[in-house]
Amino acid sequence: MNKLYPLKFKPIYKDKIWGGNKIKTVLKKDFSPLPNCGEVWVLSGVKGNQTPVENGFLAGNELNELVEIYMGDLVGEKVFEKFGNEFPILLKFIDANAWLSIQVHPDDELAKKRGLDSGKTEMWYILNAGENSELISGFSKKVNQEIYLQHLKNKTLKDILNFEKVKQGDVFYMPAGRVHAIGPEILLAEIQQTSDTTYRIYDWDRVDDKGNSRELHTDLALDALDFEVHKNYKTQYRQKFNETGTVVDSKYFSTNILEFDRGIKKDYSELDSFVIYICTEGEMKIEYPIGNINLKFGDVLLIPNEINDISIFPLKRSKLLEVFIK
Repeated sequence: MNKLYPLKFKPIYKDKIWGGNKIKTVLKKDFSPLPNCGEVWVLSGVKGNQTPVENGFLAGNELNELVEIYMGDLVGEKVFEKFGNEFPILLKFIDANAWLSIQVHPDDELAKKRGLDSGKTEMWYILNAGENSELISGFSKKVNQEIYLQHLKNKTLKDILNFEKVKQGDVFYMPAGRVHAIGPEILLAEIQQTSDTTYRIYDWDRVDDKGNSRELHTDLALDALDFEVHKNYKTQYRQKFNETGTVVDSKYFSTNILEFDRGIKKDYSELDSFVIYICTEGEMKIEYPIGNINLKFGDVLLIPNEINDISIFPLKRSKLLEVFIK
């Protein structure tokens, strides 16, 4: 069997009622013209939405096909043991030109009760934002189901929600159960469990071009919601120049950040997981034992588990997210 190599994937573009044009203008990703391109799925094993390989001899093969063939060599022995032939991470870029619906995702326990494969915990890394851009993360005050439903009925839900101003480089970890919404002029990278289950709570009384409202999932969302109020919703992390820093460390995925202007060597021999690189600034050359590949802003690369030695050389000052499963 031929040796595995770092893999790039052909993205899947999604038209959304709230979508904008930053995927094209900021990320510089060309796509067949969509009037409101709100999402691009850059690494996906979701059934019916699998991303195919773009480079090398595996070009055209879908992500889960590779997992089935290469198993632990691609994803890591323990990861394969746990998740089988489904790649466990879904990675998207989201461009909001208007507010997304206020929504929530179920956790693993509730998902399994409802016959779903998994819940949906995610994190957001802000790539670009307007001067006054904000998003919703969690509740701003202690409420229970009864108070929440009253606000929902009276269309005063925003009175009990936590609004956060955002800027480039901000991170928000969104555990399953946390109410949330992305606001206008925000372009972000979303790292999440492989799941496409969303319970829409409120959609700002929006209608499509035929005058139809989008479906709401009020009852399904009720059991999924976590009403706990937290002191901080924004993820605090420390970034040291030319060093790898931890941003999120959870059982679903771990994400590190690296800002650098000189070569960095990576040894993944103890990891037993695939690694995903997301270039969030600049441009770099990735060297591995049998070749090299370039990454620029907006590019995503999947490093198979069997590749342990990586050298990263920035062509200019650059920033990289590094995602894996412990």
